[in-house]
Amino acid sequence: MKPIGYWLNRTDQALTASMDAALAEFGLTRLGWQILNVVKDDPRATDTAVLTALAAGADSAAPTAAVASVLAGGWVTRPRPDHLALTDDGRARLAEVARRVADFRELSAKGITREEYVTAVTVLERMTRNLTEPREGSAGSAARP
Repeated sequence: MKPIGYWLNRTDQALTASMDAALAEFGLTRLGWQILNVVKDDPRATDTAVLTALAAGADSAAPTAAVASVLAGGWVTRPRPDHLALTDDGRARLAEVARRVADFRELSAKGITREEYVTAVTVLERMTRNLTEPREGSAGSAARP
């Protein structure tokens, strides 16, 4: 059996390639779609907030290029410098994209029960916390009573 790191990398690559293909007709990529959702969820989104939200998933150049792409595609606008907001057209097109993403999610979860999905996500979240949160006795961890 291959180790979890192997499958995490392969899964992320497969998710990105498949989602990029599913969104291509909209002129979007997985990363562009993620940016649009950050902006949709925060009407006062700044470039910094968007880049911070996506920092774990991509190198620094990729999100910056994706922001430029959604701006050029008319999905978002700059109401003020360093701020992003969905355009009316972007909001309407994002609703169309949501249907495609729902189909994509259904395909990616084929043969996986809801319980299996929840278990997988819970385990990955726990592993991430194990490796990123300060541990007792490590530098930066607070002494416990």
